[in-house]
Amino acid sequence: MALQTPLPPNLRRGLTTFSGSLFVNNKTGDAGAAQVYHPGHAVLSSLPLQMMLYFNAFYFPFWCLSEGIMLQLKFSLLPAYNQFLLLSAYLTITLAEVLRLYLGYIGNLQEKVPELAGFLLLSLMIEVPTVLFILADMYTLRLPLETAVNLLLLLFLVAEIAAAFRALKHMSKQLAMQFYLKQFEEGVGQTPGDGHKGQWVWGS
Repeated sequence: MALQTPLPPNLRRGLTTFSGSLFVNNKTGDAGAAQVYHPGHAVLSSLPLQMMLYFNAFYFPFWCLSEGIMLQLKFSLLPAYNQFLLLSAYLTITLAEVLRLYLGYIGNLQEKVPELAGFLLLSLMIEVPTVLFILADMYTLRLPLETAVNLLLLLFLVAEIAAAFRALKHMSKQLAMQFYLKQFEEGVGQTPGDGHKGQWVWGS
């Protein structure tokens, strides 16, 4: 049974448009490359990305446990503003990671462009900066275990971003090809009196 996406329709359309403008409309990266479309459905899911998401899902509870222990050990030694910043950072990572892994699973396994784009944006704009803040802040009394688990989480993030970027590029191009093929088929089979009946919107 297909997993349900938590993204609202307007956000899904926006993420699809963003992916199309980033990968499909940008011709500089693929100049000179032959564009061949195969009518049969090719598997676009990324095996490396799925493997990293799988191991990340098992690693995340260990990260939560380690950070909880480290926070309990040093919380009373931190100033009030550092306590607030650290709690906010951990809460942000926890909430974002749950949603990020879920969107990654849906987007990759079901080949959904909006969900995979949301996964990529969450990784780049929320999790990576927050993890870097925890690693770079010298006033939070970083402990060796805390540094190790956050470095490993950062390694997961960087690898998943690279794999998701590549998978999203292939999915966006495949979706664009399907769109152009659909428009061509409708244009060939349309009679002069049909008008705009039966239009198909890219990304729907």
